[in-house]
Amino acid sequence: MIDKKSRPAFTVRLALLLVLLTGGCSPLRLLTPNQQLLSRVELVGVKQADAERLQALYRQKPNSRFPLPKLTIYQLGRRFYNPTRIERKLDSTRAGFNRRILAARPDSARVGLLLTRRERQTRRLQLVLDKGNAIMRLGEPPVVYDSALTRQTAEQLATFLKSKGFFRSRVGYSDTLTDRHFSLGRLFGGADSLRRRVAVTYFITENAPFRYAQLDYDMADSAVARRVLAAQPATLLRVGDQYDEELIGQERARLETLLKNDGYFDFRQQYITLEADTSFGPATVRLRTLVAGPGPGLSHPRYTIRRVRFITDAGTVRFGQRRDTLVRDSALFLAFEHRISPRLLSRKVVINAGDYYSLTATQTTQRQLSQLDVFRFANVNYVKVRPRTPADSLRRQLDANIAASPAKRYQETVEFGGTYVAGLPGPFGNLRLKARNPFGGAEVLEVGLRAGFEGQYNRLTSSATMLESTLTTQLGINVNLILPQFLVPWQANRFLTKYNPRTRFNVGYNFVYRPEYTRTNLEGTFDYIWQRNAFHQYVFTPVDLSLVDAIQVDPAFLTSLRRQFPDNPSILVAFRRQFVPSLSFTSLYNSNDFNETRDARYFRWFAEVGGITRPLYQHVFDQEGTPDTARIQVFDFYKLNADFRRYYKLGPKSYLVYRLNGGVVQPLRRSSNAIPYDKYFFAGGSASVRAWKPRRLGTGSYTSYIQNEAGNDSIDAEGNRIRNYNAEQQGELLLEGNLEYRFPLFSFINGALFTDFGNVWALQPDGRNDTRFDFRRFYREFAVSSGFGLRFDFSFLILRLDIATKIYDPTAPG
Repeated sequence: MIDKKSRPAFTVRLALLLVLLTGGCSPLRLLTPNQQLLSRVELVGVKQADAERLQALYRQKPNSRFPLPKLTIYQLGRRFYNPTRIERKLDSTRAGFNRRILAARPDSARVGLLLTRRERQTRRLQLVLDKGNAIMRLGEPPVVYDSALTRQTAEQLATFLKSKGFFRSRVGYSDTLTDRHFSLGRLFGGADSLRRRVAVTYFITENAPFRYAQLDYDMADSAVARRVLAAQPATLLRVGDQYDEELIGQERARLETLLKNDGYFDFRQQYITLEADTSFGPATVRLRTLVAGPGPGLSHPRYTIRRVRFITDAGTVRFGQRRDTLVRDSALFLAFEHRISPRLLSRKVVINAGDYYSLTATQTTQRQLSQLDVFRFANVNYVKVRPRTPADSLRRQLDANIAASPAKRYQETVEFGGTYVAGLPGPFGNLRLKARNPFGGAEVLEVGLRAGFEGQYNRLTSSATMLESTLTTQLGINVNLILPQFLVPWQANRFLTKYNPRTRFNVGYNFVYRPEYTRTNLEGTFDYIWQRNAFHQYVFTPVDLSLVDAIQVDPAFLTSLRRQFPDNPSILVAFRRQFVPSLSFTSLYNSNDFNETRDARYFRWFAEVGGITRPLYQHVFDQEGTPDTARIQVFDFYKLNADFRRYYKLGPKSYLVYRLNGGVVQPLRRSSNAIPYDKYFFAGGSASVRAWKPRRLGTGSYTSYIQNEAGNDSIDAEGNRIRNYNAEQQGELLLEGNLEYRFPLFSFINGALFTDFGNVWALQPDGRNDTRFDFRRFYREFAVSSGFGLRFDFSFLILRLDIATKIYDPTAPG
């Protein structure tokens, strides 16, 4: 702690230390006398064009200063960089391994091992020699200004503007010495440092963009012309729109796909040319689309499918044995053993004999076969049928050959991890077994086992002066069976096959042991899953049944719950036997990939209703019809949840991501405010507000304290009430979000700066103060946290480590 009297002296010493550390760290010392440092690049005059697209064309950009000063980091690493020593070490490493390899020459296995080790070590040393040590590679070398690259950038900017219709645009630039960039190093660098930094400014004069005044077509093939003109309403080019070469390219791709879907197997974009005439009028373009024929006086041939052959075990070789052939829906299925039902596979193949060739049908077939998760790959190839008679030459035909290689039938996945809560390590592990095609219908059977321990403070034995830690136990088993079709009593799968329909059965059992209670949950679901496209998926769950039972509950724990929630009996009901039937619907749109590397959107909304089928089973579970006398409590409720995420791609590996998540859960009947405990919302944890423990944030601005045996708040030695950070805080309303900036750090390691906010609130009285949602104050009850994270991207796996601190705690006393 620094007192007020010594604070001025401390400030002076700190300033002197900074001067000493940075005074000799000018990046100009890394340059030769004739080199200059690029310090700033600006773009001036852009009003209508896309400034971000223009900035992406820069051939040179100054060193990044946010979120890390890359040049400063590079300078720091340079202090420890000695290329002469690295070269000596590289030579000695090669020589040492060469001697060992020569001595081990009779042993081929050892020679191979030494060669691998030599390659690995010399490659690592060569990387350090070429690109610097780890600290230097974390930073960036100084960007040396190159006037030739600036001139090339100006030319590219001019080309881009003309491609967007700015035919009368002008691009200029200036490169001037600058003294606007401040650093303590420059303070001691003299006037010379002011002549070593260059600022580049690109001046853009757009003028009016050219727009389409007339769109014409010129097509030599009359059949092609009829097809193109029939689909003209779907064109991407409209009279009055701004000229755009990127959109013109997309229009060429659209026309190619249009004709390929109508039998024109040989058609290519090279036959399509779009000519722009800018002399038609002031700031206008007459655009003519020309579609050439395959040759003078020739028409484009149109192909039909003669035969479909599907080899379902491609890559399998059995000498002296021929594949068996089965015919299903005019397709030939070939295999040594027909392990997968041809009837099922025929529904996934939308290429049919007698149809015209279609690129979309080909792509759909490949995608649907890949989504079955029983093949390693599935390819579709076409072979032109040679005509045997003059009449055959008039008919152009193709044979479609589908080759699919079976995937590994059994697959195992093992995961291990750990937590550290309440001063205790908590290991956990998951074992998942997958069996493909167990019943011959391309089904996927998954069995998952999980076991784990987690530390917590024992609320029954903890006292005012000591918090006792204990381990909780969680065990579970889960069985999934996925069928590649809808299980319905009518024939609907043939018409729904393009939506990739699936049926999923799931049964799970969970066992939780805590000092306060032992609880089990037996759940079964029946789901219909289908996809609108590659990004949009729907899940309808008509049956979701859960049977929850608290096998053993400590009476002292129930007493503490009654004192803490006098007006919320649903908390007590959660520790009685209960039956939770419901149906739900989920819509999930995700245009991102697995590693989240795209400029994309994610939107998931979920709706669930429980208890609407009560008349079917109320007489079995409920004798008197009241919660107090029911053998098994049955719940009536509804739950809504929406989760939106937006990913902005700022650079090759830099992203800005924000997320908004909200939901509400309420009883359906006004006479009952009971909600299944597992259906409540919770906040806090790695997927929520990260500075709080999972499920421990909230409720509202309510502050939870540890209570003694008398039911009063425990007091510490200084007379302060002891807060209870271990109690779960459930809510009926959830509002949360976060803002995150992701950026590359080093090789496969990425960093993240984030801010989270959120909370949960009660909508019904529960006996606790400040838990209910109130429009007049809810915005003051958002918990806020910020932090830094690391992402270890192994392409097949992403490990995440986040460190967060509380910025604002609405539950803090006072």
